[in-house]
Amino acid sequence: MEYVYGALLLHSAGQKVDEAGMKKVIDASGAKMDEAKVKALVVALEGVNIDEAIKKAATVAVAAAPAAGAAAPKADAKKAAEEQAKAEESAAEGLGALFG
Repeated sequence: MEYVYGALLLHSAGQKVDEAGMKKVIDASGAKMDEAKVKALVVALEGVNIDEAIKKAATVAVAAAPAAGAAAPKADAKKAAEEQAKAEESAAEGLGALFG
């Protein structure tokens, strides 16, 4: 994850995301550097519009958040209905014992 953060840091600072810059950022963070991961990330980001990728990721995250939030109340309502049904069954069993 530190490699992606390093690339984002370089990009936001207006620097080119290259191996030399990535090595400096990773070294400065104190993290152990894996040169193969640095090279792979730099190659993967070649030709990628980072600003556009960030916008797409933000759009997906915002769109997913309401869907996840909407599912929770339905689950809670279903659970409450099940608990209510169990309580009613329990009460009915208790009344049955009275009339025997």
